[in-house]
Amino acid sequence: STHCISSAASDVYKRQAIMSNLSALSVAVEVASRKRDDARKVLQDTLAAEQAARAQLDQLEDYARETESRWGMKADTAMQPEVMYHHYHFMDRLGHAASIQTSVVGDQSARVQAAQRALLDAELRLASLRKVVDKRRNDLALQQQRRDQKQTDERAALQYRNCLLYTSDAADDMQCV
Repeated sequence: STHCISSAASDVYKRQAIMSNLSALSVAVEVASRKRDDARKVLQDTLAAEQAARAQLDQLEDYARETESRWGMKADTAMQPEVMYHHYHFMDRLGHAASIQTSVVGDQSARVQAAQRALLDAELRLASLRKVVDKRRNDLALQQQRRDQKQTDERAALQYRNCLLYTSDAADDMQCV
């Protein structure tokens, strides 16, 4: 009798510990979900910044091509040497700006890759936490199912024993089966 009580108390304690563990895991899942959402937002922001940097580089390169093509059409006209100097100087500065913008695009691409890795890490963390929670819930359900089956078996055994106690002969014993 005391063994049954201590076993029942132990089961209750184990169930409470598992539920507490599940509660802590649920909080961890919520935190991991927020971190995943934050990582997704960072990725979106870095993608937008990369796209803006590429668009600016494209503008610079398009402007440089347009300027060169306009000057190419004027190649057969006589130009003052100082005008040519200013044109070449301007084109050098435009090329320098384009090279700086190219490095900005590269930096933004590196940030996008880092944000993609961070998002993937956050998604993997969340998925693994969800798997742990599911496993714990399944374990808890299995334990409950076993407890229920044990109680059902004990009740059936008790009913059978009582039936045997209150029947007088072998013919009546067959009623207990």
